[in-house]
Amino acid sequence: MSATINTVIIGTGSYIPENIITGDEFLNSTFFENGNRLEKENSEIIHKFSEITEIVERRYVCHDQLSNQIGAKAAEKAIQNAGIDKETLDYIIFCHNFGDVPLNSNRIDILPSLASKVKQQLGISNPDCVAYDIIFGCPGWVQGSIQADYYIKSGDAKRVLVIGAETLSRIIDPHDRDSMIFSDGAGAVIYEGIKQVGEQDGILAHKTETHALQHGGLLTMGKGAHPEETNGNYYLKMNGRKLYEFAVIQVPQVIKKAVDKAGLNIEDVNIVFVHQANGKMDAAIMKRLFKLYGLDNVPENLVPMTISWLGNSSVATIPTLLDLVLKEQVEGYKVRKGDVAVFASVGAGMHINAFVYRF
Repeated sequence: MSATINTVIIGTGSYIPENIITGDEFLNSTFFENGNRLEKENSEIIHKFSEITEIVERRYVCHDQLSNQIGAKAAEKAIQNAGIDKETLDYIIFCHNFGDVPLNSNRIDILPSLASKVKQQLGISNPDCVAYDIIFGCPGWVQGSIQADYYIKSGDAKRVLVIGAETLSRIIDPHDRDSMIFSDGAGAVIYEGIKQVGEQDGILAHKTETHALQHGGLLTMGKGAHPEETNGNYYLKMNGRKLYEFAVIQVPQVIKKAVDKAGLNIEDVNIVFVHQANGKMDAAIMKRLFKLYGLDNVPENLVPMTISWLGNSSVATIPTLLDLVLKEQVEGYKVRKGDVAVFASVGAGMHINAFVYRF
């Protein structure tokens, strides 16, 4: 039996910002919708928001921090965790949506690429270590991992570092209650090509879809909710209800396609790392996924969640969650050799992707 090259995780790292932002931080906010100030008390708005999303806290970076810097911190931890020479990295893929946004500027800086900035901070001199960015909505890190799999299985690369980092606190509208969903953070994973004979470990299969024609406008940049705002800034905007409906219907189908492609059944899956977008939405996605297999119940302790205390940090949610689970920092979850995992995300584009992985 001939050996095959498989894409295996050899190191993970994350950076969780120090600043804890509770619901109380929004008690003095002024929220608008369709140009009109919301009449409900802020305490009621915040309570309802937490009830729907399951978000109680979120994290924001310090005033002097940028996305590339927190991405570099996560990358350093991943390199240390992997125990490798940083000069042996063939690619650095930095997944984000807004680049570096300085405090109070609302201006995006992606020159040079954040991946190049990280390579510089890490002190990597090897010119064959190629550094570039992916802008793919919240599914960016999953897509970066899929690209890493292509590079490794083609023989073009042996080691690839994939970073997901975002500072959404710099790009959200303070007068839009949906802004309470978003947070900051960074996660990083190092993949390595390993020759194996027999049952494969690592990435087994993946699937990606883009639903731009009908759903490309569900997450966009738009003007502030305050009708008298004149600063010209654009902010992250979403159609929450339509996005919820889209995700609950479409994400389970993409996950099933990836699981089917791997030649497995949903009952073979031991853990699911799903984008931490909305607690109730993720639960609905999993319920519908199991329905596709004719099953009524989702097993307990299948889906680790960090959204209640970390919020939605876009591309950073899944690699951060993975790092915490692998280091046994999420209560009730532990990954064992041979466990099968699904990684899945959905976001602006509208993109959906998933890959199946055996530890």
